[in-house]
Amino acid sequence: MTIAGHSDSAHSTGGRLIVLTGPTAVGKGTVEAALLAKHPEVWVSVSATTREPRPGEVNGVNYWFMSEAEFVRKEQEGKFLETAVVHGMAHYGTPLQPVLDHLAANTPTILEIDLQGARRVKQEASQMGLDVVYVFIAPPSYEELVRRLIGRGTENEEQRAKRLETAKVELAAEPEFDVVIVNNTVDQAADDLWKVIAEEYGISGD
Repeated sequence: MTIAGHSDSAHSTGGRLIVLTGPTAVGKGTVEAALLAKHPEVWVSVSATTREPRPGEVNGVNYWFMSEAEFVRKEQEGKFLETAVVHGMAHYGTPLQPVLDHLAANTPTILEIDLQGARRVKQEASQMGLDVVYVFIAPPSYEELVRRLIGRGTENEEQRAKRLETAKVELAAEPEFDVVIVNNTVDQAADDLWKVIAEEYGISGD
């Protein structure tokens, strides 16, 4: 784990918001799940979206599902920390108030988001009075990232090629982040992420 530009001061809202990013197939969700299994007190932001729920998805758990009209209204009212239109169709956004509420309660708070979303948060955070630490989950190597993506078996060859091109761009952004955690093993990466959280929130012990 490497740390750069790291600040020990917490904003008056409480602890610092942890923004978690990494390239496709690096295992962000798996690391996050391992972290939550050990530390259920951590709160992960639930995004809002205008796309239709997929089978098994639960409103308020997987996403906050809403109509486009409702989403646009909330966006205009400044209810989101950041928003994006994905594939030119569905809107996605991070509801702001739950983030503020959990930070005010000093609850360890994570926002898992893609690179573009992290950059948007950087643009907006200071205006909203948020103190943020940006964490990048990196693969041991590009070759290992390719192996993991192929091993998932969830994309065809064309989709894999597009994801790997995106991954190259995402990997090049690593220097933009405060903390870099290499995902050699899920458990170690989860432990490294907890160390960052524990330091930011003044939590002692394992």
